[in-house]
Amino acid sequence: MRGDQTGDLRLTINLALNLFFVLAALLAIQSLVSLRDGYKFQGFVHRSLQAPRGTWFPSAAVIIPCKGIDADLQVNLASFLDQDYPAYQVVLVVADEKDPAWRFISDHLARHVDGGPKTSLVVAGYVDERGEKVNNLLRGVEAVEGEVEVLVFADIDARPSHDWLRSLLAPLADPQVTVSTGFRWYLPGGNIVSQLRAAWDTSVATLLGDHDHNFAWGGSMAIRAADFRRLEIAERYWAHTVSDDYALTRAVREAHGRIHFEPRCLVASREESSFADFLRWSNRQIIITRVYAPRLWWLGLASHLLYCGTLLMGLGLLACPATPFQARAAIALALVAILAFGMAKGHVRTTVARKLFPEESVTLERLGARYWQLAPLVPWVMLYNFLLAAFTRRIEWRGTHYELRSVNQVRVLRRDG
Repeated sequence: MRGDQTGDLRLTINLALNLFFVLAALLAIQSLVSLRDGYKFQGFVHRSLQAPRGTWFPSAAVIIPCKGIDADLQVNLASFLDQDYPAYQVVLVVADEKDPAWRFISDHLARHVDGGPKTSLVVAGYVDERGEKVNNLLRGVEAVEGEVEVLVFADIDARPSHDWLRSLLAPLADPQVTVSTGFRWYLPGGNIVSQLRAAWDTSVATLLGDHDHNFAWGGSMAIRAADFRRLEIAERYWAHTVSDDYALTRAVREAHGRIHFEPRCLVASREESSFADFLRWSNRQIIITRVYAPRLWWLGLASHLLYCGTLLMGLGLLACPATPFQARAAIALALVAILAFGMAKGHVRTTVARKLFPEESVTLERLGARYWQLAPLVPWVMLYNFLLAAFTRRIEWRGTHYELRSVNQVRVLRRDG
């Protein structure tokens, strides 16, 4: 009987080893492709930064939804009002005059020196059929003064560079480009959670590039006003959504348009947070993806299941006494190689950050290595985010709780405060 049990154990180990090496091979291929894409991203960023600056200056309106007073609100607001651009207006929108941002921005605009862009502060009110941010954006579009050629949408918690606006609008000189977009780039903060958040989010940023499957990011995106009207963004895509950028991306793709990613418009963000805050934020990103980009969510779920499942299986085989010594060596080598590929891509992000934000050289010299040092932890957080998104469609966004029933149906559950 004992001999039969030993034979069965060997058979089980052999089957497990065969499965592990198949999964490890698939994961290694995926990791190599991802690393290759990382180097392509780095090259694209380098070429873009070396290219001449844009010389197309259409009239533009920058619409910025605001809520609450973030730590860097004054500096960020000043950056939007001090763009190297000849003719633009800035429309700032809050939902309620009771929002502390309303008084803060009003005071700031009152002190704003003449000679800058035309500015306005609008109160949007509340509705229950779409997200508060999207409602603010729609009200901001209505408040644009005069005829403008380009509508620009931005987030107040990002800090744009001095040439952000001209860089964002330059690609729209090409009539084949429907939307020009940047993305946020989190810089590592002072605590380990903010550093993990930076590693997590920049792994998403490097999905963008010089290709045809870019997506728009609501914190830095521009579209011609004529295309905004032609695609019926306000009436068809933003009327019942919480996601301005996914909805805009869907509109462009359904119209067979093109989204151009502009590396000059990667905007620096920094935020200290607790681990609970980080999870709430990251969960919200993936739940929104689950509802508004289900194919992307399925691909992400499969990718992170493969990564985490393969590593867990490899560690289990290493811990099993019945695993042959030679197999252990091969397993350990495979696991180290997989981790090394992921950390190498994290190092690419460190290099890119130093190119993009030379003014942050002190911070990046001290903490830039966190992009690759914490890269092995990112897939585990991602897997948690993706699995949670399979079971809930409820999110909280700046004090408002939503249920995302479908792409075109949102329910406001409650508003805190």
